[in-house]
Amino acid sequence: MDINRAELKRRAHVIIRDSKPKILYAGLIYLALAVLMGVLSAQIVGISVRDANQILQYLNEGDTQRAMIYAQSVAPSASAYLLDTAMQLVLSIVGAGFIIFLLNTIRSAGACYGNLLDGFGFFWRVILLNILEAVFISLWSMLLVIPGIIAAYRYRQAIYLLIDHPDWSALDCIRESKRIMLGRKAELFILDLSFIGWMILAGIPYVGYIVQVWTFPYINTTYALYYMALTAAPESRVERPYENPPWEG
Repeated sequence: MDINRAELKRRAHVIIRDSKPKILYAGLIYLALAVLMGVLSAQIVGISVRDANQILQYLNEGDTQRAMIYAQSVAPSASAYLLDTAMQLVLSIVGAGFIIFLLNTIRSAGACYGNLLDGFGFFWRVILLNILEAVFISLWSMLLVIPGIIAAYRYRQAIYLLIDHPDWSALDCIRESKRIMLGRKAELFILDLSFIGWMILAGIPYVGYIVQVWTFPYINTTYALYYMALTAAPESRVERPYENPPWEG
């Protein structure tokens, strides 16, 4: 089954335009939370410019021991790192909620902004999935960088499967993602590359925040449509209804 990339992206435009409640607003809520978490994280575990300059000065003077002592004195506490980790976990859960919102919107299944919090209903399963993916990708990366990248693509559909199948374990979702991505990793890689222009614009300081208001919902809506295209394939045991599916174009 060939997936029409251009049609997926066109359909994403239409869905975002016609969505009620608006996907753009849900994306804006997530982005605002991500920015807030980023600012707090920098305050909690970051090192000030003055401290960084002081450490560099000691190093330039050749006083490595003094630089290490000073770095240890200004280093964040263990509790600060724990708090930062907790914030990142909350952000990942809200990210899962955003995917729920997208899938409900696409399927006309009663999407609401409250979906952003639905990920907390299976908090530990999302966290376990993230941990397992990180472990597997890290193990593959120990061989070479390329196997690690391939592994990351292999598991890309796991979070969608976890959302669609509350009775599946995290490992079940990883295995199924591996199965449905067989022979399609290059296809998804090309889809990623098609967004490179938007990603460059989104990376521009300050202006990038404005660009991300569009790119974040647009790219993620396209990825949700891609997942639905994969799971609607005849060989897949996961089937979801979809009106005028772009993969039949």
